[in-house]
Amino acid sequence: MRSSRFFAVKLLTFLILAYTAVYLLSDYVERVRPVVPSNEDEMIILDGAKLKGFCLGLDGLFADYYWMQSLQYLGKKIMAYEKDINIDDLTVLNPKLLYPLLNNATEFDPQFKEVYFFGAVVLPAVNPEEAIRLLEKGIRHDPQDWRFFHYLGFIYWKIGDYEKAASVYEEGSRLKGAPEFMKTMVARLRSEGGSRSTAREIYRELMENTKSEEIKKAAMLRLLELDSLDERDAIRQALRRFQQQQGRCARTWREILPILAQEKGINIRVDNEGNLYDPTGAPYLLDEVLCDVKLDAEKTKLPLR
Repeated sequence: MRSSRFFAVKLLTFLILAYTAVYLLSDYVERVRPVVPSNEDEMIILDGAKLKGFCLGLDGLFADYYWMQSLQYLGKKIMAYEKDINIDDLTVLNPKLLYPLLNNATEFDPQFKEVYFFGAVVLPAVNPEEAIRLLEKGIRHDPQDWRFFHYLGFIYWKIGDYEKAASVYEEGSRLKGAPEFMKTMVARLRSEGGSRSTAREIYRELMENTKSEEIKKAAMLRLLELDSLDERDAIRQALRRFQQQQGRCARTWREILPILAQEKGINIRVDNEGNLYDPTGAPYLLDEVLCDVKLDAEKTKLPLR
């Protein structure tokens, strides 16, 4: 009997505290809500650092909330955009709340590494400075995790600062548990920073060293894009050779298949009718006027650029 009464008292106390917390948080949200023009995003992002004191032990819940909001926010922006999207430049989406959402998630949980790493992959296409700021914040909270240096180096590599990228990889390579890959990247970035082989190595490591499905998908798409770039180079070379031999451009892919078969390291997908397909299963298109190969914009999943 006494234990039941004690449990009831504890439950009532918890409910009172929870109600008070919700009231205080709601009141604070209303007081700090800024006035914005009607054409601004409807969702207002509060400063996570200022909200922390009102969460009463619910920091993890708020971190998850902002993390999920960031994914939904970007997803809605992409779905609402009716034109082709260059994944290297997402500024056309105007995702101005993406960084605040990700940053707030890390305010409530500074060890939420998936948020940092996702930001490192996506934010460079929006605002590289914000991407760098987010990763540097992660390093401040966990300076011994080599993965932060891997992702920060990735950002500098993406914006073409190969020397800075090499320096970051070099710093991370000295940390306990850092793989040999970190040391290898230092020399490779300084000698061939912009090469496809460097890009392929970086994306392969990103895919293999993450638990995030979003990052894995993004890295895999980049690897498929690199494969397609190699394939299109081989197809163009075959088209040029055929044109030199026959004095005209090929009218079908089947005409250049014997030449393509001589290319080493290239294994392009071909169906029974001689059509060529990109790594995502969409057909390559033959432009007879330009005598060139093109992606099928309507069917391919590869970036169009």
